[in-house]
Formats: sequence, structure tokens, C-alpha cells
Amino acid sequence: MSCSLLEFCRLQELKTVRDFLFPSQKTESVEEKNQTDNELSWDSSDWESEWDAGNNKEEESTHGATVGEEATGQNGPWLQDCVVSLSPCSDLLVLAREHKAAFLSAKWRTDDSGREEMTLGVSWTGTLSTEEGECVSSAICIPLASQKRSSTGRPDWTCVVVGFTSGHVRFYTESGVLLLAQLLHEDPVLRLKCRTYEIPRHPGVTEQHEELSILYPAALVTIDGFSLFQSLRACRNQVARAAAAGSDVIQPPPLAYKKWGLQEMDTIVDHSSVGVMTLCVFDQMKNASVLGGFHASVKGNPPAMSQYVTVGAGPYTGFYYAVEGSSQPLLSHVALAVASKLTSALFSAASGWLGWNKNKNEEEAVQKHKPKVEAATPLGIRFGLPDSRRHGETICLSPCNTLAGVTDDFGRVTLLDLARGIATRMWKGYRDAQLGWLQVPEERGEREFSPSASLPRRHALFLVIYAPRRGILEVWAMQQGPRVGAFTVGKYCRLLYAGYRLMGVNSVTSQGWQLHTQQVCLLDPITGALRTVNIPFHLALSDKKSERAKDMHLVKRLATILKSSDVAPDILESEARSVLLEIKHPAIKMQALESLLANKNTPVSCLTNITCALNDTLKQQDPEEVDTALLQLCSSQLKLLQLYTDIHQLHSAADTEADSEKDSLEGIEDELSRVGPTLQRYAQFTSRPSVSFAQDSPDSPLAPQVFLSQMECAEDGELKVIRKSETEWNQLGNFMFWRCLCGKSPLRKVCDTLQQAGISPQQLLSLLLSVWMQREKEVLQKPAEIVRNLHTLLVALSNMNGAVEESWDTQSISPWWQQVRCTCIGSHNAAAALLAALVAHRAAKASITSRGDSKLQSEWEAVSLELEQWVVCVHQLEDVLVLQTLLLVPPPQGTAGGATAQCSIKTLLEGGTGGIADSVSKWVFRQNMAPERLKAILCTRQNNDVDDQPERREEEQRNETEKSDESSDRTAELLVALCRRFPHSLSPDLVFAHCCWEYVVQWNKDPEEGRYLCWAVEHLKLVSSPHIQLGISTMMWSTFIVKRFSAAAFLMEKVGKAPKDRLCRRDVGMGDKAMTSFLSGCVQLLQILMEADSAVEEVPAPELSVEEPWCGAEGPASIAELALEQRGVHFPLVQHHCLLASLLHAAMTFNVKVKPLGLFDSKGKNAFFRDLTTIQLMPSGDMDPGLVSLRQEFLLRMLTGWVQAIDDPPSSGPAAGSTPLPSSGPKADWWPSLCLELGSLLQVNPDILRRHIVCELYNQGLDPRAEEVMLEVEDKDVLGSQLLVLTGQRLSYSLLHSQSQTQAAMELLARLPPTLCTWLKAMDPGELRCPLVPLPQTSRLVGRLIEILPENHAQYSLALHLLEAVEVLTTED
Repeated sequence: MSCSLLEFCRLQELKTVRDFLFPSQKTESVEEKNQTDNELSWDSSDWESEWDAGNNKEEESTHGATVGEEATGQNGPWLQDCVVSLSPCSDLLVLAREHKAAFLSAKWRTDDSGREEMTLGVSWTGTLSTEEGECVSSAICIPLASQKRSSTGRPDWTCVVVGFTSGHVRFYTESGVLLLAQLLHEDPVLRLKCRTYEIPRHPGVTEQHEELSILYPAALVTIDGFSLFQSLRACRNQVARAAAAGSDVIQPPPLAYKKWGLQEMDTIVDHSSVGVMTLCVFDQMKNASVLGGFHASVKGNPPAMSQYVTVGAGPYTGFYYAVEGSSQPLLSHVALAVASKLTSALFSAASGWLGWNKNKNEEEAVQKHKPKVEAATPLGIRFGLPDSRRHGETICLSPCNTLAGVTDDFGRVTLLDLARGIATRMWKGYRDAQLGWLQVPEERGEREFSPSASLPRRHALFLVIYAPRRGILEVWAMQQGPRVGAFTVGKYCRLLYAGYRLMGVNSVTSQGWQLHTQQVCLLDPITGALRTVNIPFHLALSDKKSERAKDMHLVKRLATILKSSDVAPDILESEARSVLLEIKHPAIKMQALESLLANKNTPVSCLTNITCALNDTLKQQDPEEVDTALLQLCSSQLKLLQLYTDIHQLHSAADTEADSEKDSLEGIEDELSRVGPTLQRYAQFTSRPSVSFAQDSPDSPLAPQVFLSQMECAEDGELKVIRKSETEWNQLGNFMFWRCLCGKSPLRKVCDTLQQAGISPQQLLSLLLSVWMQREKEVLQKPAEIVRNLHTLLVALSNMNGAVEESWDTQSISPWWQQVRCTCIGSHNAAAALLAALVAHRAAKASITSRGDSKLQSEWEAVSLELEQWVVCVHQLEDVLVLQTLLLVPPPQGTAGGATAQCSIKTLLEGGTGGIADSVSKWVFRQNMAPERLKAILCTRQNNDVDDQPERREEEQRNETEKSDESSDRTAELLVALCRRFPHSLSPDLVFAHCCWEYVVQWNKDPEEGRYLCWAVEHLKLVSSPHIQLGISTMMWSTFIVKRFSAAAFLMEKVGKAPKDRLCRRDVGMGDKAMTSFLSGCVQLLQILMEADSAVEEVPAPELSVEEPWCGAEGPASIAELALEQRGVHFPLVQHHCLLASLLHAAMTFNVKVKPLGLFDSKGKNAFFRDLTTIQLMPSGDMDPGLVSLRQEFLLRMLTGWVQAIDDPPSSGPAAGSTPLPSSGPKADWWPSLCLELGSLLQVNPDILRRHIVCELYNQGLDPRAEEVMLEVEDKDVLGSQLLVLTGQRLSYSLLHSQSQTQAAMELLARLPPTLCTWLKAMDPGELRCPLVPLPQTSRLVGRLIEILPENHAQYSLALHLLEAVEVLTTED
């Protein structure tokens, strides 16, 4: 692998940029340009073609292409006349000339092949200079790091720093907005350079500070990176805020800087700021004696110094050292001022500022009075490299700050050692050369084989030289290394080397960052391509390690061969063999062999032949020279390949061995027929079609590479199977045993082969059982045949050496059969586990019987213990099979559904005593089964007749269950069968209790589903034991209900009425309709709680038990157990909450205005929302009359709301009273009785409530219902007076206010007594909600009036007059 030039970006609109920067060249013709090029250049093809003749086929082709491109007329050295700067992140390019500049930003586009590629397009063009005559002399792009914690190393934004011939330095955003401008020195800016934070590679390396350095002809200005970073961020934020607000930009304070006057050097044209360095003690003493003479004193600690290296003339290279702390930063007092609080006086005094949105007068004043420039601190040269005729042109600092490359006017490139101050190497023939550095880290793979693998990663340093006169780019290894690469690239390119990364990074923020920066880029103005140089690390290795470099090259060559998919197997084998044998280093040879064995495209024969050849070669060598690890790897992999081949051949052979001896499987057919129906039902549910990927199919062949990756060869020759993932383990089991189980392969031969290979019987047993469990669907298709093969395999494995120990303790259980049991107990494949247990039970029984014949009688105890374990296991697996079959019943369409629960003996035992009931309750929820339907099924199990259920309930069940009758009956049969297997764990009370809890848990997840809470309460009602009822009610209230209930009460207290949907969702977490349903559930729950508390004393607490095989359950207590542990409740407190819940429910149902907590005194309020098991101080005695009147008003409004809700159409006539009312909702028939109960609890006179109901019903025109209630009224006199007014209003409407007044009515009005007539006219029929009542009903009402009013009543005569009037009207109609 050699050096390469990789194009990573392309410039768009390059011609537009050139025309903008060089407007005079637009009119120049193509012919003139070609002629000029020919005159100003010489033919260098002769010596260029001889340059490095052995290396450059690629260069020649590239050069030819370049010549062709140059002929198109797009060339010319225009880029060499521009100031060019590229951001290290390659996302911003600045091209500037004289006073103009163009900014190109990164954009992504899709090329013709659909691949995403980065381009640089023009984002801003304009004029940068503000003073007359000034031009751009230098520019630099500094990416600023993001301060966000989520940042991964991409820059937040990029600042463009531009130096001008006037001495100004200005800072711009990517869009050309000026942020900051400062005059630091009055000479032209020669060069801008930047240094950013680098993570130290070694512990002893000094951490360098960030810095921006600006070179003038006789001065050097340095700006601290941290303060510059903060200032630029503040300026950018301020500009953005000012732009958004449309206001003027506030001038920021000047930057803090240091300025050194570089002395004793004639001319300076370039510089490098090397950074802070500390001398060793010897160098310190040497310098002290040279500078100070014999009597010089030496300080204890060597001082820290900043090193600056300059190039130019007289001397050719100068070294300057500024001792840290010798000079204070200039303008430091100004820099401490806050930008937003500076006064105008401070602005005028501050040096280095030019206008930020000033008016014309201020601009004129600035031009007249140039700002004061601070004087430089003199800094003498320490030493230099004198060469009177040589003039330095550029200096380029290496990334490690120890070397620098210098170009001069003699066409030489000099390599400087900065620590020693000497030139260590020189290249000639590179006029106008451009330099760059590349630091390449060692690859991870190479590091592993290095002797110093524990040390930090090594880095190789390369110098990149671009010679534009020759159009060639070269790469040289440092410091005395050879040229490792050369490319012909054209004569008009620019080599762009930043030498820094992101500013604003430190040792803390850079943790975990991946800084994506290009070190060296080559810009070709002809094609617009940006290319980077790629150099592999091994090219830097010396001659001693060139053998390893060659080996690494061979490894990469092998990787290339293995990647190509279209290579024939024989060619692949010969190529790979030659590469492997050619590699010298054992560690690399081992790496190559491992990569070959892991390649999926290589056939097994090829792998075997290559490994065999390598093994033979190693054995022929001197044993002392052969690497032991490599030889062991070869022999072990060869053994594994042979095993793979043998098993594959056995499976491929068509012959299957006939069983010479009949397996002892007597009675297995009876067992299969006994569990057969359940197995068939289970198979129906598990064989439903499902989506799977072809590569995940268990029938796909096992690649030899997967086989090798799962097998490990121990030193003693035994093979060990490595369990990585479940999928790979199942694949290996499939490969070894599935064809044997199907009867397509010779079972005993396969077992013998595996035993001879040295795999332990325990691992083989685990593989066999895993494939058995995994292929459950196929097993259930032909159970009898496959079960027989499983028995044969089990017997064969148990007969292997090391399977069943010869001397196992008689009082313990056999570990071999315990392994089978553990697999069955933990498996979620219920049917496969049951079949495996049946087979293993038979095999264990036969094995133990044969052993028992040859042993003493005293050892039969262990035999019975082992078999007893199998009996329990089989019984448990049969239970699990029935349960799993029930859980697999698909839910009806349109229900929530969800994933089918998977159960095993292990999960059920870990789930505690309530685990089985919990699984059934989750299934009931998924089935959306109504409580009445569940009750009917459970009653069937207790042989209760279900046909006596009322027809209405059956109708509800039929509507709720959307399945056909047949599937419904099958589901019921499964549930009944399961309950018979678990008579204790699935007793009706436990099932209802768990269902209740499951539904309330689901309601808590989604409170909008009020039906869930309703069904939870219904399930709770079906629990027969008051002890369990009481406990579950208490737990439901405290866990799920009371928090939302109190929120609802406080919300209604706050708004004083039934709250709107938005408020309900905000405070209670559900909508207004769901909240009404929730309050209804609260009332029912508290009523159940009170009833259960009353009945607890009469009934003994139930005893909870578990079936004998399931006594070993360990886990959380069941809901019923927790319920029985609950403390008793305080009945008056429960009744108090029930009263509040009823009030809230009524207020929400009928939209009544009320502050519910305001209906109680201070004791009543304090008792609310307390723990129901505590004894609280409750209200007692007569209540305050004001509170009673408030309560009475609420109850009367509630009754009015109910009457309005049941508003039957008046046309129904007398039959209206017989219309049945619903059992729930606002029209329910129990609201009046509830109101009367509340009245008695709230100390409101019930007769007032009854009279109000009668009046409201008559007012609504519901006379038949009113007559029913009237019978219960005690104070008939008051009721008579109220009804007399109501009758007068009806008659008044008929005679006076009806629009269809008849002549008879008018005549009747004239015949009426004056007192009655006056009284009727005083009536207001507008108070009637239903004034149009049939006359017979009014006549009947007047008759009732006469009956209930005593004759001595003041209004009795009025009632008689009314009776006469109504009778006349009736007869006339």
C-alpha cells in the first residue's frame, strides 16, 4: 500500500471567482494567454521525464491529462497572485486579491451515480478594505469550537482573520460581517499564523497555549487564544442581536496583546511561534555562561520561554526567546472592561479601533487623527543561521513543534532542528517551493504486533514539498528518511497547510471528540479539485523493520484477494497459499491465517488445503525457530476443519443405519395419545404464518467459518464449544443433530465422530436440547418418529465417557439428568420441553434400572428420588402446556392485543404463588373478556348451570365477544381445563382478584379508558370473600385512585363547577367524560369497601393454598396474599369519602355549580384524603344552618338536572311513566333515591327533596312519574300550595298565552269568577319547562289537588274553581 492523492472536494464557480478578482483578464483571449505562457516558461519535459524514472507511470498519465487541460485556456498563474486560506475543517475557503475577497462555503450535492459529495460554492463576495489604498496581505480561517455539551468536534462557526497593508487586522464571519478591527502596528501585515490546542502524546510534553501571531516587518504581535475566542463569540452574539433588533452595534473593547520589537535582523518575511519551552539544566548553564561570562549566576528553576523563529536576511534564520512574565500585556486594563458598559470617552481614548456604524463626522475625525499605536517591547535575537547571500522566504512548523522547513531564494528547502537550532538536512532544486507536514498515527492492527504495544501509539512525520516550477508533489520521511511518494500535479496549484485545528478546545472539552481536519490539501485551479495526501504509517519504518512492512503489505494484498467475490476457488487457493507462505513474521502470519479462516467466501476444501500446506511447512522447519502459537493454531484449526468435513459428509450420505436394538420406549404412545389433543391445539396456534429473514432460517447451511469461530481446541486435545450468541449456538446444534433427529443421518456414527473429536457430552447434550427446543414446530408435525430418534440420541450421549458419573452419591440427584431437567424447566417452548421430558424420563428410568440390578438394595432411595423429580417435572410441564396453549389464543379483532406472554416452569415459579393467576388475568385483558362472561366460564367449571342467566346478560355477552360461538366455546374449554389443573391457584376469587388488579393497572396507564376502571370494579364485585375484597379495595384506593380523586376535588373547588376538558386533562390527567366515569368508579369502589368492611366479621378469612407440584414457588406474594395482610378501615371515614365522591359525580354528571369542599365544615375538610385505615375526627352533631342550606340548594339542583335529563317526549302520554330508565348515566333511575340518601347524611329534610321532585316532574310534564313520587310526600299542605301555582300556570298558558286561543276559551274566561280570573292573569307560564300538557293530565292534577288539600285550607275554594274551569274546557274539547 503506497501513497495516494485522494480528491475529497471540488470547487464550484471557480471561473466566476477569477473574473471577480481579476476583472482585467475577462477580455484577454485564449490565444494571448497561450502565447504568454510559452514565452515566460521553458520546456522542462526532458529533465522532468527523467525525474525518478522507476516510480511514475501514474505521474505520466496525470501529467498528460494536465497538459491537455492546460490547453483549454483555463490555466494561468492567477491563483499564485491571490491570498488563499482554507479552514482546517475544509468547510470554508477564502480567496482574496488587493481589496476584494470571495468566501466559498461547503455544500453537499448528489453526483450522477447517486453518491453524496462535498463541494465549495461561493457564499459571499465583496470588498474588505475600508481605507484608501490598503490591500489584503494575509488571511487565515480559524474554526471556533462549539461550547455545547452535545458537541462531537464539529466547529460552531469559522472566523476569517484578514491582515492589510495599512497594518489593520480585521475579523469577519463566514458571511462577510465585520466583527472586530484593530490597528496593532502601522507597518503592513506580513503573515498571520495560529496555534491551537493539541492533546499531548507523551506525559512530559508541555501543554501549549492557543495563540494568534501577526508578523510586521520589524514587530511581532501575539494575541492569547482564550481571550480572542471569548471576544469573537461575544462580538458575533452582539452583531446578531443588533441585526435582529435593527439597532446599532456597540463597539467592543480592544484585544489584549503582546508586541515584540524583533531586533538585530535586517529583514524578516516569515515567522513561526514555536510555543512555550523550558530548557534543561545543562542548556541553562551553558546559555548563562555564554551570555553572562564566568561570573554569571544561575537561577534554581529554568525559566519558561516563548520561542519565535523568523526567516529573512541578515541572518537568514533568527531565533528569539521571550521569557514568560517579563513583559505585561498591553492594554490589559482596557480588556477587562465590559463591552456593553463602555463610555464614549473610553472609545475615543482606546487605541486600535476603526468605525463600527459611525456617522460621517466621526469617520472624518478618525481619518484626521489616527489612533495611537503602542510601542513594541524590544526583543533581542539569541542566535541565528548566518548566510549573507541567502534570503529566506517561508518557514513551516511541524505539528510536533520540533522541526521546521524553510525555503529560500536559492531554490533550497532546509530542515531545521528547532531544539538545537541547527539545519539537519537540505534539498535543492525546489524554487518557489510550498511546504506542508503530515503526521500519521500508527494503525491499530500494527500496534498489536509491536514489541512496545503497551506504550502510546507512535506517529510518523512526513514533509510534503510542492515544486510548482516542475509541477511535482513529493513526500519525504523525517528526519533522514527517503522519498516515499511523488505525484505530477500541474504547475499552478497551491499547497494549503493550516498547521492548527479548532480554537477554543482544551483538555476537558476535547474528551471523546473526533476532530475531522485535513492536514495538507492541494488546490488545483484548473479542475477546481481539492485533494489530500494519504500516507500509510509503515512507509516511515526503517530498514530493520522493512520486512514487517513487506509482511503488512502482503496481509493487505491477501485482504484484497479475499474481498473480491468473482475469484475462482482454485485461483483463490493458490494466491492465498503463496501469500501465507511468503509472510515471514509469525505474528503477522497468524493474523493472515485467522483472516483467511474467517472469510465467508472461502470453501472448506480450500481452507483445509492451505492450512495443511502451512502446517507441513512449519513442521519441516527447525523446531526451535518455529513459533509455538502459530504451529498450535495450524494443528487445531486443521483438526476442526476435519471434524466439520466428517460431519458434513455423514449428513450428506444417503444411507441411514437401521436400529439393531429396539429402544425401551414402551408406553410412550400412551403418553403421546394422552397429551395429544392439547399438543394439536398448541400446534394450531404456534404454526400461524410469520415473517422471518431467509438468512435467519434454521435450514440454512452452517458456514465453516461460523463452525470454527464457535470451537476452541484445548492444549490436551479436547474440543470446547464457545457459547457466543443464542443464534449461533442454535445454528451449531442444527448442523450437528437436526438431520439425525429427522432420521436422515446415521445417529450412532455422528455421535461416535463427535466423541472421538473430544467434545464433552454435557456440551453435546446442551446443543441437542437447544435444537430440539428451537425446532418445535417441525417436531410437532411428526412427533412419534422424531421422539424415537431423540431417545436414541439421548441414550447414545448418556453412554459416553464422562456423561453419567460411575460413583455419584446415592443421596443426591444425577447431574446429567438434572441438566436435561433444567433445560426443560427454563424453556418457553412448552410442547418441545414436555416431549423431551417424557423421553428423558423413560431413558433415565431404563438407565437407573440397569444400574440397580448390579448394586445393593440400599441404593434404591436415590433411584426413587431421581424418578420422583421426573414425575414432578412432567406434571409441571403438562400444566405449563395447557397454560401456554390458552395464552396463545389470539385476541379478537379490534382489541388492544399485545405480545403473547411466554411462560415456563422457571418463570411461573419465580412469579410467586400468584404467577399463574397473573398470567391468566393478563390473557383475560388481552381477550377483552367481559366480567360476566368470565364468571359464566368459571361457574361452568364448578358444574353450576349457566343457562339460568338472564337473557339480557347473554345479549351483552354476545355483543361484547366478537368471536364465533365455536371458537368461544373452545376458549372456554381451555380455560376450564386449566382451572381443573390448578384448582387452588385459579380459584374464582383469585382469578377475579387478579383480573381486577390487571384492569386497574391498565387504566392507570391510560386513564381515558374509563371502561377499564369500570370492569376492574365489576371484577371486584364478583369476589366472594369480603376479606379479599376489603384488602384489594384498600390497595386500589391508596395506590391508584386517591391521588387523582383529590386532584379532581380540588379542581372543582377551584373553578366552582364541572371543569372543562382542558382543565381536567391538565390537573387530573384525563378528559371531562373520562373524569365522570372515574368518579362513578370511585363511588362504587367505596361502596364495595363499606360492604366488605361490614361483612368481614361474619365470614372467616380464606386459606390460600397451592397445588403440590408448585409448592416450590419463590417470588413476590400474590395479590390475594397482600390483600389479606391489609389493615382494617375506619368505616365513618370511608363513608365520608363516599359522600364526597357521590357529590363530585353528581356535579360532573348534571353540570351543577358547586364548591364541593365548601359543603363541609373544617373537621370534614381535614378528614378528606387521609389514609382510610386511620381514625380521624369526624363531623358530629347539628350542622351550621348556612351549610345545610348550601347542601339543600345543591341537592335541589341535582334533582332538577336529573328531571331534565329524563325528559320524555310529552306525546308519549300516560304510557310515559312505564318507560324503563337505563341503569347508568344521567338518566339512571337510582339518582332520586341516591339524592335522598345524601340528604339524610347531609342533614337535609328529605320531604323538601321529595316535594321538589314532584314539582319538577310536573313542571317537565312528566305527570305519571310525579304521581308515583307524590305518594311518599309527608307534608301534603305545602305540596298542594306548590302544585296549585303550577296548575294555575298551566291553565293561564292555555287560556291567555296560547297562540291558538279558541272562542270557547274566551267565553270561559268571561264566565270565570273575578278572583280566579285575576289570579290566572297574575300567573307566569314562562316558568314552566313544558307548558303544553294535555288537558286530561291537568284535570287529573286538579283532582289530586282537591284530594290532598284540606277543606279548611285558604286556597281550597280556588282549587274548586280551577276544577270547574278545567272540566268545562275538557268537555268543550
